[in-house]
Amino acid sequence: MRRTALLVALASIAVTLRGAALLLDDAMRRADLVAPRGGEIVYDRNGAFLTQIGHVTREAKGGKHIEYGYWPLERIPERVALATLVLEDRRFYSHGGVDARAVLRAAWKNLFRHGRSEGASTIAMQVARMQEPQPRTFLNKIREAATGLAIVGRNGHEATLAHYLRLAPYGLGSHGVAHAARFYFDKPLDDLSWAQVALLAAIPQSPGRMNITRESGLRLAAARARHAIAQLEKDGALDAAQAEMARRELSAMRPFAAKRRPESLHLALRYERLAREGRVRASSPRDPRINATIDLGVERDVADLARRYLSTFRGAGARQVAVMVAERGTNAVIADVGSSDYRDPRAGAFDFTRVQRSPGSTLKPFVYALAFERGVLKTTDLLDDAAEGASGVSNADGQFLGPLTPRQALANSRNVPATNLLRRVGLEENFHFLHELGLHDLEAPAESFGVSMAIGALPTRLEDLMRAYGALANDGVMNDLSFARDERRSPSRRVMSIDSARLITSFLSDPQARLPSFPRYGPLEYPFAVAVKTGTSQNYRDAWTLAYSHKYIVGVWMGRGDAGAMRGIGGAVSAARLAHAVMAHLHGAKTGEIAPEAFAPPPDRVAIDLCRADAGPACAQTLREWVRPEEAAQRPVAPAVTTRAADMEETRAGALVIATPEHNMHIWRNPEQPERFNKLALKLASGAREAQILWVVDGQPFMLARADETVFWPMTPGSHRIEARLALAPLASRPVRVTIE
Repeated sequence: MRRTALLVALASIAVTLRGAALLLDDAMRRADLVAPRGGEIVYDRNGAFLTQIGHVTREAKGGKHIEYGYWPLERIPERVALATLVLEDRRFYSHGGVDARAVLRAAWKNLFRHGRSEGASTIAMQVARMQEPQPRTFLNKIREAATGLAIVGRNGHEATLAHYLRLAPYGLGSHGVAHAARFYFDKPLDDLSWAQVALLAAIPQSPGRMNITRESGLRLAAARARHAIAQLEKDGALDAAQAEMARRELSAMRPFAAKRRPESLHLALRYERLAREGRVRASSPRDPRINATIDLGVERDVADLARRYLSTFRGAGARQVAVMVAERGTNAVIADVGSSDYRDPRAGAFDFTRVQRSPGSTLKPFVYALAFERGVLKTTDLLDDAAEGASGVSNADGQFLGPLTPRQALANSRNVPATNLLRRVGLEENFHFLHELGLHDLEAPAESFGVSMAIGALPTRLEDLMRAYGALANDGVMNDLSFARDERRSPSRRVMSIDSARLITSFLSDPQARLPSFPRYGPLEYPFAVAVKTGTSQNYRDAWTLAYSHKYIVGVWMGRGDAGAMRGIGGAVSAARLAHAVMAHLHGAKTGEIAPEAFAPPPDRVAIDLCRADAGPACAQTLREWVRPEEAAQRPVAPAVTTRAADMEETRAGALVIATPEHNMHIWRNPEQPERFNKLALKLASGAREAQILWVVDGQPFMLARADETVFWPMTPGSHRIEARLALAPLASRPVRVTIE
């Protein structure tokens, strides 16, 4: 009997020792301090909250949960340490990871007192649980205790406390006190007051109940924070005045506004993707904030305009829209609207700035640019827009305009000249050039697309077009689109000469050259210098407009997410109107204002005026063109074109002067005369060149007329400002003022 008892005792001891060994081995295995990578908070260029990058974790029931923060601490601010320890582990520096006194006190209260049970988890034990969450069982509590001892033994008290402050939950998915300081107070941890520190220290006990964005949660957290302040005052960590100030601040607090992503969820998802790919970086590893280039105010305005214009064309089959806006020169993206609404059941979850679509005619400028680069095209050449030699290609309007200069052919977006020019330069060369511009990454042979790659057969994305048009706007230098202040970008590289880029810009910004395909004063014409190109895919599935001014680049896509087609909605009808509204809003343009500006001309070229050979000596209708000096001295070889000296100096020499009315004229209307006869004659002084003149009254366009034509303005009482402006050049008369009685 005695022998049996001894054997049982020895077996028990062996099992205990074995269990202790296993527990020790398990504790040592879990003693390293581990944490998820710190997630970033993204702010717009003005410091407004945009989004934050989180970590997806799986809950016990299989659901997904997103957590944020986990920012490491370079050092622990003293008041943060004091407020945390006074609430969570007052004897932290007096034990090795397990507080025996607290364990005994908790056991006594839980066994012999009714009510809420009391725990005895130390900071180290909480770190063990947060690193490897397990169900709350007695065995797991023992494992946490053993692991807590191992963590302190291996890493020391300071590192253990810093790790707790990195992992602790502070509500709404926020982890780590440094992240919580930014998330709730938008301050660095060192700048928090005693009240703010105490409030944060209170939350980890029950983050769900102490949700400080709600009145009830804030009340609970503030009560626990006041307890911390009282204990700190008692311990001498802060004096009576500091304690009273902290209590007053806690009493004045109101529920915090929850940080919400912008309506454009595509924008938030873009930054999450850029961060995960390592393309955008935080300003500091210990302060993981990303300073975005986005302006949320502009983003909201552009999104509102996009929805408004999309609603205009829904009846014709339009279903979705995408808009991007970038600063010219830097390519910094300030607005990025991926769809009308992420939750829109009509393919709203697709980010159409990143979806490959048929680009229509938006690739034509690069076909012309390559032709200039290869020296196979001159500005005074004539390109045939005729059925003969069209190789089955037709124009969108089903018509042919005959011989056109490159300026006219591109500005009118004629398909036949573009495809013939592409064939002339070479399929492979154009295919590789478009690849170099980042407009495609296809491995297919160029022959599989043929000449139709100039008119929409080669799929591309809006963000790629924005980058390529940015190269045109930046004198031929290609830069990646920029989304953040600190960002990994490819080096700038020249993809075409300054000469070619500026020639294309002059073509795309010339409203006279767009005639007759695009009427004057439509959505392609602006009151300031803008180069603009539209595109429409086959069967009207996609409508595009790319435009750039001296300040901005705007890209618009409108269409459908499915294989359906819109009904006659091309780029010049739909997307161009939205692009015009966006560009005008960005520039703050007012109705009737015309800015006297133009794009820089190509270097080492001179301006000449081209006119038809049969136009006679007057040559009333001319087209400004930029040629090399040696070409200006020769008669152009094209049989239907001739030249006459007409540079900018001559245009300005015939400056516009208003002959009638005179400046500061006082005029009385005849009350007995019918209203239709109460009109004021507007006329220029003799000697003005024959051209189109826009008469502007009080900043509003009144009438377009010839320079030698007298127009009549219906008089209205008051003081008025009258001005004449040259329709095709940045030239205006000196304004005259008249008073009508």
